[in-house]
Amino acid sequence: MACGDDALLQLLGSEPEVAKVPFMVDSSKVGGGRGGVEVPAGQGHCEFNFAEGRRGENFEKRAAAVLKYGARRWVMAFDEKGQAATYEEKIRICERAYRILVDEVGFPAEDIIFDPNILTVATGMEEHNNYAVDFINATRWIKENLPHAKVSGGVSNISFSFRGNNKVREAMHSAFLYHAIAAGNGHGDCERRHAGGVRSNLSRS
Repeated sequence: MACGDDALLQLLGSEPEVAKVPFMVDSSKVGGGRGGVEVPAGQGHCEFNFAEGRRGENFEKRAAAVLKYGARRWVMAFDEKGQAATYEEKIRICERAYRILVDEVGFPAEDIIFDPNILTVATGMEEHNNYAVDFINATRWIKENLPHAKVSGGVSNISFSFRGNNKVREAMHSAFLYHAIAAGNGHGDCERRHAGGVRSNLSRS
């Protein structure tokens, strides 16, 4: 679930059928999603999602606020220069975020979930051809070099070039996840209508 509305989260937290699973708060402001990590116990370990290192944002202060409420933190591979596309950019940004969170803020490494950006392949642009491999290699590097951190990604991004051809998209997701999971990817987000290959592969992880 992604939501930044405190009142809605409080309402959902009071519904036993809805509150069986953790809430994920997708917000660029800690204050705006505070209710998501303060909702009553019962739905598990909440997760808070915002990008690392964007200009004008106080990364350490926001991380300390999330830590205070005992939530997990999703860290997207963005910095002042924008979205990480290459392998080198992905590992540089994720390592910097990890060192700040673990060494300076005292954030539990096992509560950090990195999203090193799954980007679209087969766009007709040569520089996009290695995007899938770069994500997989970055995932492997994170698991080997940033102890206890987890990795996630938006799986449906990989196949945007084939919108409207769901069979091809599902096949791409399945093949991609086969290798990504082997490298250490443990979470996957996907548009529901394209989730066939995601479900079959993540069930193995």
